[in-house]
This record gives sequence, C-alpha cells and structure tokens, in this order.
Amino acid sequence: MIKDREPLIFELSEEGKSGFSIPELDIEEKNYIPEELLREELKGLPEVSEVEIVRHYTALAHYNYSVDEGFYPLGSCTMKYNPKINEKTAGMEGFLLSHPYSPYELVQGNLKLIRTLENILSELTGFPFFTLYPSAGAHGELAGMLMIRKKLELRGNPRKIVLIPDSAHGTNPASSHFAGYDVKEIPSGEEGYLKVETVKEYLNEDVAALMMTNPNTLGVYEREIKEIAEALHENGSYLYMDGANFNALMGYVKPAELGVDVLHLNLHKTFSTPHGGGGPGAGPVGVAKEFEEVLPVPVIKEIDGKYVPDFNRPNSIGKIRSFYGNFGVLIKALTYLLEMGAEGLKKATEFAVLNANYIRENLKDTYELPYKTRTLHEVVFSEDSFKKYGVKTVDIAKRLLDYGIHPPTVYFPLIVHGALMIEPTETESKKTLDTFIETMKKIHKEAENNPELLKEAPHFTPVRRLNEVLAAKKPKLKYKEEEE
Repeated sequence: MIKDREPLIFELSEEGKSGFSIPELDIEEKNYIPEELLREELKGLPEVSEVEIVRHYTALAHYNYSVDEGFYPLGSCTMKYNPKINEKTAGMEGFLLSHPYSPYELVQGNLKLIRTLENILSELTGFPFFTLYPSAGAHGELAGMLMIRKKLELRGNPRKIVLIPDSAHGTNPASSHFAGYDVKEIPSGEEGYLKVETVKEYLNEDVAALMMTNPNTLGVYEREIKEIAEALHENGSYLYMDGANFNALMGYVKPAELGVDVLHLNLHKTFSTPHGGGGPGAGPVGVAKEFEEVLPVPVIKEIDGKYVPDFNRPNSIGKIRSFYGNFGVLIKALTYLLEMGAEGLKKATEFAVLNANYIRENLKDTYELPYKTRTLHEVVFSEDSFKKYGVKTVDIAKRLLDYGIHPPTVYFPLIVHGALMIEPTETESKKTLDTFIETMKKIHKEAENNPELLKEAPHFTPVRRLNEVLAAKKPKLKYKEEEE
C-alpha cells in the first residue's frame, strides 16, 4: 500500500543506528589518503538500519511508473516493452566484467559485437558506415552535424545555415547550433509534410544541410523526401534525417536509398533498450560512403581475423565519447535484433502503425485531429474539442493518472495547439488499446459534464497536482511540517 507521503530518509534517521557491520581489522591499518583531505566525522548523514533503507527505497520505487507496470503511450519516444532476455545477455559475465582498458586481444568478443551491430544497422538503413559511440539521440545529432561540418570544411566552406522544418524534433535546432550553425525554420505544408518547392525557396550557398525528422512529429511520412534530397544535393547541401521514429520504418524503408546523407537512430527507442529518466541511451549515426573519413575515432576494423580500433584517421571529427559508448545498451539492442530477425522487425513496424491508426480511428470523432493526412506510428490530437469546457490538455493528462495510465506527450509538437501526441508502439495488445480508448472517451465526457473534476486531477495519486512552474524554479528539497 502506498503511503500518503513517504518520509525523507533524514526523517527516518535515529542516532546510533547503522545499516552495516564490519569486523575488526586483523591487519595493520594504513591510510593512503592525505590527512588534510580526511574528515574527522560525517555530519548530517542519515543513520538508519538496513531494513529501513530497503523499505524506504522500495516505497519510493512504488511512486514511479514504468512500462513494466502498464500502458505508456508517450508520443515520439517509443516506450515499448523491454524483453528481459536483453538484461540477461547484458549481464553475462564476459560482458559485465570486461574493462574498457583491457588489451584488445582480451576483448575480441566485445569488439566483434560492435562490428556485428554496425553491420546489421547498415543492412536495415542502407548506410555503409555506422558509429555507435553517441550516448543518445541528441548526441547522435551533434555527431552527425559535426561530420557534415567537417566534410564541408574539407570542401573549403563549412557554410552557415541549417534548415529545420517546424515539424522536426526539438533537439534538432540545438544540435545544429552546437555544431556552429545558425538555424532557420521552414514551414510544413497544410497536409503535415514538407514540400520540395518550399525547401527550394530557402536554398542558397550558405545552407549546409536540412535536418528532417521522418516520420515527423505529427507521425506523417515525408512524402517528398527524395525530391528534397535531390534539391539539396544540387545546392551542395546535405540531408540529415532524424531517425528517432524509425520504429515506423524498419524493415520497409532504407533511408540511404531516399537520398539521406546522415542518419541517427535511437537504440533506446527502436530497438527496445530501456530509457527514460535520463538514460542510458545510444544514438548510432549512419553515414554515406563519402563521410567515412570523418567518422569519430576509434573505428573498429577487422584485420587478419582480429578486431582492432583504428585511431589513425587525420580527417576524423575526433573522439566524441569515452571508451566504446554505452556498451551495455549495444548488447541489449543486438539481442533484440537477433531475437526478432528480419521478419520480426517488419512485423513490429506493421503493428506499431496498426496500433496507432486503431487509436486514431476510434478517437477521431471525440478528439480533434488537426491534420487529416494518414499517420504512421503515432497520432496527434489537439485540445480544440474540449477547450470550450474550460479544460486544457494538461487536465486530460492529469486525469489519465487516476485511471492508472501514463499520459501521452503533451503540448508537442508546437505546431499543434494543445497537442496530445500518442504512440502506442507495437507491443501493446488490442485489449490494452481498447481500455485506453474507452478511458479517453470517458474523460472527454467528464470534461463536458464536470470540468472541475479534471481541473483538480489527479485525485488518487500519492502526490496531487503540482505547480510545475514553481517546482522547476523553486524546488522543495526538504520536507517541513506545516505550522498550525
């Protein structure tokens, strides 16, 4: 049973308690730390027993929500179920106990795993080369844009501008800026995808690249991507594709064949490795052949049957990550890929698209669809159908918590006012989707009949509605009993 409020561990503290016991030393005690760096005593730390520590953190864990507990329709984040076999393989002793400073001859299996995963991603996307070092999607974007910049520098002019559609992921502008570029936003068409004629209006000798999310944040496939790639190449510019939504394409579309030059994927989305709460993640980047020389170091090569890291690459953008990236995530992604196989990945795509469109069709007469174009893996509704009751998108999201369902992404993409972005993924059953659909309809009826119920939601969670702006600006880090 969840308590109304779990005490802080400092409140549980009682002087003299300890969570451990260590026997007396039977050897001479020696201290290798300089005296001036040692504390005489530890002040203010909690003193609790082992069982209290266990119960405290177990109670805190119950406040968290995860995909293991229930439906997690977080749009554009692909919160699919993570098969437990992934954890089993990542925990194998040969992987778990290997050290990144180990001599290469002692970690040949690890290096082979990296090359194997690179080869499979190349097969899925059509790109001849991959780097697995980026720690997440945005890090992959930065690595990709740095490679584009380096390639243009080698041509004699890095250029100044990166074009970004209004339907792109929010990290795209930041990644371009960190790579040294100015950003110019370009509008999508009324159907929800970018038109080649619009792109041509923005092209000039200063444009380095266009960053395109495909499918975009509306869940809409960029239908003119081939023509856009051709226009960019004629201008001496590159096409970068944000592949965070590859869950809608794998097994069916190879971005390299569409004219894309650089692509990042999210292993922690498309290939089932856990994410959320800041990580861990991995954002591999695939590149066309001409970018091979600028790949981050080291590049793992197979020479005479041995796997060897190659650091001798004078045109490389350099090292972007310590060691070999988030290696545990790579293990889990490869496990998923080998378990699914080519046909399994195609089926995953089919069910991801089917599930999203099942929700779309069942809710389109209740919730407003701002874009009528057929979508793929996710669907975006707006608040237009319930704002007349004084109810906002955030109220719908908070009320979902009372029904034990994690809310979808809200207020994104920005081109949809009061957006509700829903991505069910392929791992949810029809029964789960039906429950979600009926809950969403019930909440909409509540908005009509009793809007105050939603405005005060959630009602049954351990923590009620917070002032999120105040919480962000002035976080309350210590509990203090209210004075009577």
